[in-house]
Amino acid sequence: MKGRLIVAGALAAAVLPTLAATARAQGPECSGQNIAVQDACQKAVDMFQFVAPQLGTSVAGGAAIQGSGGTLGGLGHFSVGLRANAVSGALPQVDQMSVAVDGAHPDQVPTKAQVLSLPAVDAALGVYKGFPLGVTRVGGVDLLVNAAYVPELDRNGFALATPDGSLKLGFGARVGLLQESLVMPGVSVTYLRRDMPTMGLMASYQGNGAGEDTLQLDKLSLKTDAWRVVASKSLFLFGVAVGAGQDRYQSSGDLRAVVRQQTVPGVDQRYETTPVSFEQSLTRTNYFANLSMNLLMVKIVGEVGQVSGGNVPTYNTFGDRKADDSLLYGSVGLRVGF
Repeated sequence: MKGRLIVAGALAAAVLPTLAATARAQGPECSGQNIAVQDACQKAVDMFQFVAPQLGTSVAGGAAIQGSGGTLGGLGHFSVGLRANAVSGALPQVDQMSVAVDGAHPDQVPTKAQVLSLPAVDAALGVYKGFPLGVTRVGGVDLLVNAAYVPELDRNGFALATPDGSLKLGFGARVGLLQESLVMPGVSVTYLRRDMPTMGLMASYQGNGAGEDTLQLDKLSLKTDAWRVVASKSLFLFGVAVGAGQDRYQSSGDLRAVVRQQTVPGVDQRYETTPVSFEQSLTRTNYFANLSMNLLMVKIVGEVGQVSGGNVPTYNTFGDRKADDSLLYGSVGLRVGF
């Protein structure tokens, strides 16, 4: 049987931040399932495990506020930005996978290089400008807000629902260690939590039986939180910023699958998994650099960075790549502020 059961899962993983599993070498999540669906179940688990860190990186990105290391300067100052984060990742080639019906079998799943990209809207509001210290200020505070939007859709056998609403807000704060001046760089510490809306996915497609196979993913959740230390300096028309920090990606959800087989010609047999619950918490180190162009109240910012760390074992393998490989990412953003 071709890897049809996994096609819907690959689509979900490529489009939005989804769940990840805690798969181990023995594949315990699916070992208690009916033997006919164990392999399909475990491959779906591993596929999410492989893709989820890439999607977590595309959500978290690098600097909480691109092109800015210092705080805004207190009440009356604000900044709003739109960015697109892109991760140099890879996706499983589902059309080259096969699913067995006699239990789980570890396979080497081929992958293809793929850029995974997600947009984000970030805003910062000055709260306290800090207290003077020589030629700079310290202790300034900004409030950070992030917005994520996922639309509902229903087409071509694939449905995505957001039962709690399509919009999700994230919050954080930035504390200034040094306020930027003519002779001093801006330095700050930030913490920001970015969450995606809770989602439900349903996919139907023709398998080897008389009816349709289905894959249902309920209560899908991806949450990221990140802290950063960032330093920046404006050089007239241009500005530079560098930073480092730590990301944590937390994902969870429930998987249900239905597989139909004709082991005897003309006789359709239906196999259904019991619900399989997933959880993952992955911590990674993040390094990044920004280059910005300053145009009065507008900044155009480019960013590159890398994340690494954490351990993500899988039952199946994915070509020459691992789920916990380091990842390169980049972004382009536009900021307006005062």
